[in-house]
Amino acid sequence: MTNAQDPRARHLLDLHDRQLRREARPDGPDCRVERSGAVVRQTGPAHAWNGVLWSGLDERTADAAIAAQLAHYRAEGVPFEWKLYGHDGPADLGTRLVAAGFVAEEPETLMAADADAQAGAVPLPPGVELREVTDAEGVRQVVEVHERAFGTDSSDLGRRLLDRMAADPGTVTAVLALADGVPVSAARLELYPGTDFAGLWGGGTVEEWRGHGLYRALVAHRARVAATRGHRYVQVDAAPTSRPILQRLGFVPLTTTTPYVHG
Repeated sequence: MTNAQDPRARHLLDLHDRQLRREARPDGPDCRVERSGAVVRQTGPAHAWNGVLWSGLDERTADAAIAAQLAHYRAEGVPFEWKLYGHDGPADLGTRLVAAGFVAEEPETLMAADADAQAGAVPLPPGVELREVTDAEGVRQVVEVHERAFGTDSSDLGRRLLDRMAADPGTVTAVLALADGVPVSAARLELYPGTDFAGLWGGGTVEEWRGHGLYRALVAHRARVAATRGHRYVQVDAAPTSRPILQRLGFVPLTTTTPYVHG
C-alpha cells in the first residue's frame, strides 16, 4: 500500500519507480538488466542479486509473465527474487506468485529522506570509530558483523562487495564501526549514477552494541557520502525494527516491499 495521502511521498515514489526500477542499471559486474515485455529484471552470477525489479501487469498478463520469468531463471540455473511493491498490479500478484511456487519473506517499508537532512554529525560512544572499507580484510569484517547481527550466511554479500569495489568502486561504500578495534556494526551505501537516489543497505549491529547510537551514526555517515556525490535522497527498505527509528529521523514511508523468492 502506498502513502497516498502525502504529495511528497507520491512524488518520491514516482521518482523511485522510474529511476531505480523501470530505468534500472546493473548493480554489479557480469550482471545485465533486461526488459522483457512488461517486466524489468536483473540476471547475473549465482552470488549476485537475480530477480524482477519492476512489472506492469494486470489480471490478463500476470500469469504468463510469471511463467516466463520462471522459465528464464530456470534456464540460467540461478534462484531469483520477485521484488513486489505494495502498489504493483494486479492486486492479487502476491497470491499468484505463491501459487507458482514462490515463498514470501518478511515485508519491509520503502522509506526515503533528503540526504542533506540526514548528514549531520552524530557523537560516537567512547572507544568507537567509523572506518570506510577499502580492502578484502574490511570486507571480511563486514561479513563477520552481518553474520553475527543477523545470524545468516553473508558470504555472497562479501563476494558482491568485492566485485563492486574492484569493477566500479565509485558506486559502493561500506563502513564499519569498531569498538576498540573490534568490528561491531557495519553497513553499505549503493550509489546509483545518473539518479537522485543512493541506497542504504545492510545496516547491522551485534547484539551487545545495540542501543548505543551506531545505527544512526552509520545512516549519517552514508548520507554525507551520498550528498557529497550529488544524490538528493537516500532510500532504504526498512525492516519492522528499523522503521520507527528511521521515521523519528525524518524518513518518509512510501510503500511496502516484499521479496518473493524462488529456487
